[in-house]
Amino acid sequence: MRPIEEKSDEYNGVLEFGLARIRATSVDLVRPFIDIIDWDERLIAVMGPRGCGKTTLLLQYIKLHPEIAKTAAYISLDNLYFHKHNLIDFASRFVKYGGKHLFIDEVHKYPTWSVEIKNIYDIYPGLKIVITGSSILDIYKGYADLSRRAVRYIMHGLSFREFIWFDRDIKLPSYSLIKILKDHVAIASDITSKLLILPAFRDYLTYGYYPYFKESKKSYAAKLANTINLMLETDMPAVHNMEYAGTYKLKKMLAMIADFGPFKPDISKLAALLEINRNYTLTYLHYLADAQLLSLLKTDENKESILAKPEKVYLNNTNIAYALGSVSHNIVAFREIFFFNQLYSVHSISYTEMGDFMVDNTYVFEVGGKNKKFAQIKDLPSSYVAADETEIGFGNRIPLWLFGFIG
Repeated sequence: MRPIEEKSDEYNGVLEFGLARIRATSVDLVRPFIDIIDWDERLIAVMGPRGCGKTTLLLQYIKLHPEIAKTAAYISLDNLYFHKHNLIDFASRFVKYGGKHLFIDEVHKYPTWSVEIKNIYDIYPGLKIVITGSSILDIYKGYADLSRRAVRYIMHGLSFREFIWFDRDIKLPSYSLIKILKDHVAIASDITSKLLILPAFRDYLTYGYYPYFKESKKSYAAKLANTINLMLETDMPAVHNMEYAGTYKLKKMLAMIADFGPFKPDISKLAALLEINRNYTLTYLHYLADAQLLSLLKTDENKESILAKPEKVYLNNTNIAYALGSVSHNIVAFREIFFFNQLYSVHSISYTEMGDFMVDNTYVFEVGGKNKKFAQIKDLPSSYVAADETEIGFGNRIPLWLFGFIG
């Protein structure tokens, strides 16, 4: 990284801090998500919840590309430097001294980020910019229209397959949904010959979704609880300009949903419990879903409507239930949460009266234990049971854990 001025000042301190972060970053475990991004785009936005690995992704990309690192800088907008200096002036100096790739972390911590990044993009056509922020950050909001400039990518936590690699040091391939539906017996037979899959699955449900479980499994739940609090108390107000009363309602709503488990919401009752109106209740549900704390299951025709009542409400992943000390720590709830979580990032999932989930408006899935019957969906075409406590399935009965291998 070369665009550093000869004299020592705060600007150089920001660059040196970023360089130190790059040097300290390991590239032993690099998530496949890094290859999904088209890094040649001029403005890239990588969104995702706290702890999913966005910062590590940026640092690893720079470290893995030394030809880019020579003219690159990693900065975080929660650095105290940006309380006294604006981003445009920083970018101007950076380009003046040869900078060509600017990686900007935590953009939601900087109030005028969208306006300034738009101006930087327009003023310096030779500069490539990558920004990251919380998933509750909408790049299509704000004073500046970045939607015509930025390419947005949504990053999620670890899939079950990635967890096996990170935790068991066993790297296995991903499979398409179609491949799993067709060849699940052979695929499951191959995977289960390499490791004890059911104990690994239970571990994943407990602590395997966020990569920082590698730091300490014992303190993982406490760290996740702290992360959730930061999202609610810091990120939400930064993005939605919320007062304390609003963040308190969000925390209360999340706690209530964690205790209820997956449920069909009575919006009027929920609004009364929270002492807010119906529209605020629906809006807050979507805030929590955008933050990847909840997942909302809707009918296909209502998927994009914020004010449409979801048919069912889930925690985003089972690790959140453990972190919140939820009383709904039951495997029945976890099964549905897991299935929804592993598929929603790559497939369309909607509510169906028959079965638990409709996938891609074609496949119907019932999720249950190893003795789950087909009775509810037996007359439906393209219907399957995702069965827990099962190593290898048969026919249209597929092991639940195998849906964590969808790429």
